[in-house]
Amino acid sequence: MFPDDQVILYHNPRCSKSRATLELLRQRGIEPHIIEYLKMPPSREQLIEILRRLKLSARDLMRKNEGEYAEAGLGDPGLTEDTLIIAMVQRPKLIERPILVTRGKAAIGRPPEAVLEIL
Repeated sequence: MFPDDQVILYHNPRCSKSRATLELLRQRGIEPHIIEYLKMPPSREQLIEILRRLKLSARDLMRKNEGEYAEAGLGDPGLTEDTLIIAMVQRPKLIERPILVTRGKAAIGRPPEAVLEIL
């Protein structure tokens, strides 16, 4: 699903943390494959794999302060993991960013230096 030799950055160019993470990678000579996830969201299967690599639950990867989170009733503790994953696929704005995927691992760039742990 994700080639282990590729460095993939799920990126939002409007996000300062995402831009800083991209700049940090480039300063180290790494040019990642950039996926603007708001334009091209991960599939359900890709998101499941990202969560596995992050060792997080779907809820832990969600941006709970986004209006869409409340509007969709996603704060309901009774929602299943799969329901939350599908919600993120349908509403990619809810996915925390940026996410770096490489070598069988993933990291969220908050702070941007956090991605260095998996390189």
